[in-house]
Formats: sequence, C-alpha cells, structure tokens
Amino acid sequence: MTGADPDLAAVTAVLEAVRARQPVVHCLTATVSMAIVADGLLAAGARPMMTETLAEAPTVTTVADALAVNLGTLSTDAMDGIPATVAVAVAQQRPWVLDPTAIGLAPVRTPLARALVDSRPAVVRGNASEVLALAGVGTGGRGADSTAGSDVAEDAAAQIAARTGGAVAVSGAIDLIVDAERRAHVERGTALLTRVTGTGCLLGALTAACAAVEPDPFRAALAATTWLDLAGERAAARSTGPGSFRMHLLDALDEVGR
Repeated sequence: MTGADPDLAAVTAVLEAVRARQPVVHCLTATVSMAIVADGLLAAGARPMMTETLAEAPTVTTVADALAVNLGTLSTDAMDGIPATVAVAVAQQRPWVLDPTAIGLAPVRTPLARALVDSRPAVVRGNASEVLALAGVGTGGRGADSTAGSDVAEDAAAQIAARTGGAVAVSGAIDLIVDAERRAHVERGTALLTRVTGTGCLLGALTAACAAVEPDPFRAALAATTWLDLAGERAAARSTGPGSFRMHLLDALDEVGR
C-alpha cells in the first residue's frame, strides 16, 4: 500500500514513529472540539492530556512530549494559562504548535496569537485568513472559516516561518506547508473535513504529535497534514454524510499507513 501512494510513502516513517512512541500531547484546545481532538489523537496512536488553567496547565506540560495551543473558544482560564504553559514548553524544549483559530477582528485572541509567535512555535497551523491576520496583512475570515485560498497566504506564511524558525501549515482546498527554504502542496483530502466541527483543531494536535517524534517541523507538519487528508479520503468513501464521516474518520486515522 505504501508503495502505491507516493504521498503516503513520503510520510510513513513519521506515522510509524508516532505509533511506536505514543507521544503525550498536552492540548489547550477549543471546548467545542475536545472530544474529536482526544479521540483523533488516540486513534492515531498518540495520548492526549487537556487542561488550560494557570494553576495546572504549566505543570502538566512538564510530563508531555509536545504542546498544542488552540485559541478556538478562548476562555479567561486559557487566556491566563496559555502564556505560562508555552513558557514552560519553551524552557524544557518541548515542541509546540500554535493554531490561531478565528483571529483577525477578535480583540483578545488576535494580539495574544501575535505575541505567542515570539515564543517560536515549531509549527503554526491555520487557514489562509488566519495566517494572513497573524502576519498583520489581513483582518481574518468569518469565525473559523477562511475567505481566502492557501496560495494567497504563501508570502505571509513565509514571513511567519522566518520569524519562528519553524514551519507554517496553511489548510485549504490545497494545503500548503512552508518553512524558510521549502514549500510543499498537498492536494488530497475531502470537503467533508470542513463540515465536521474540530477537524482543524485535530490537525493542530496531530501536528504536535508528529513534532514530538520528528525534529524537522516541516516534515512533521507535512506528515500530519497528509495523514489527516488521507484519512479523510478513506472516511468519505464510506460515509453518507457528515455524521457518519466523523465516525469513519477515527477508524481511518488508525488505518492510514498500516
């Protein structure tokens, strides 16, 4: 199977490493997507932890292999807990992923996301509108929905990658992964991934799992993006709509690359 699909063959080693090492991913993620993020990580072979309070989140991160920070439903607890938790991850050299969900016009999460870039996430993962807003050249999309294609955000993604020293993954009909020197396009997946809440949040957490076992952020982002896209294709082939797709997506995450 691996030899028949060159996209899968390019990332199989990372998928196998996730399953072999079962990294613990501390997820500060949107409440609306916690279930699919946790279930998706488990299906992929990783192990999720979730707490966002200032009292606990920094300490929990000390036993994690990677950190995923998602601003989707930013609470007061998370607003206080995220900077301190990121500081611990950075101090202990844990890879971390920033998912600047729905930034742009939002008056709290937008400056928070831009400030967090200075802590040099291994990967920034977002849609084109979010990446443009993070770079300061756009006002964001409609909530978590993008109003731009990934190609429009390529220059902004490159600017952010130069600032962080890591990679930027831009989700869209064609996914784009960028670092200071490389570009990759992933023309896989299914539109059903956009019709289930939390698949973008899951991709951010899956990227953190890959970053825990793959020291090259570009390769980690490419592996996670390809993994979810291929799982989406499998799930779509078995589904009659978004509800059944969600169920089949978890099975497919477990199957891809085996």
